[in-house]
Amino acid sequence: MAHTHTAATAAPLAPSRPRLRAVAPDEVAGLARVAGLLPPGATLLPAPPHALPTLPGRPPMVGYLVLLPADQQTEAANTPAPTPVPGPVTIDGVQRIARVDGRALDLTYLEFELLAHLVAHPHRVHTRDQLVTTVWGYGHVGDGRTVDVHVARLRRKLGAEHRHTIQTVRRVGYKYTP
Repeated sequence: MAHTHTAATAAPLAPSRPRLRAVAPDEVAGLARVAGLLPPGATLLPAPPHALPTLPGRPPMVGYLVLLPADQQTEAANTPAPTPVPGPVTIDGVQRIARVDGRALDLTYLEFELLAHLVAHPHRVHTRDQLVTTVWGYGHVGDGRTVDVHVARLRRKLGAEHRHTIQTVRRVGYKYTP
């Protein structure tokens, strides 16, 4: 049976949940433009520095929270799902089911999140660090090897015919190619 959770637990697929977003210091200037794009009533708050990751050899990150009023959160939750990406793998973010050629996959929470993220951004190369930050979250203590293990499990579950849809980009990371 496929792994199911409510849509409220789907981090990248549930826009109704306030989300911490960390950015590099040079991206802070762009926040003024982002604030202008927020829906009416939304608030952009700076995140406390202790809530952000520190990466060795990189400048400290700056973070912000986007908060929506409760009435807008339910509207965001009822917005139609993004256009499905054509290919053998389909993701149902509401029911939290991933399918390959119509066959439901039995995935753990993190396997589902990883596959959903890759499928949502086809042909885009993701570094291991980007995947750890996006899928596991900013507080996760781990390394790129965690991603390698989960990708290996996903490939096994996709089966021999479709394991090639998650491609390794040597010395960089992974990408989904339908």
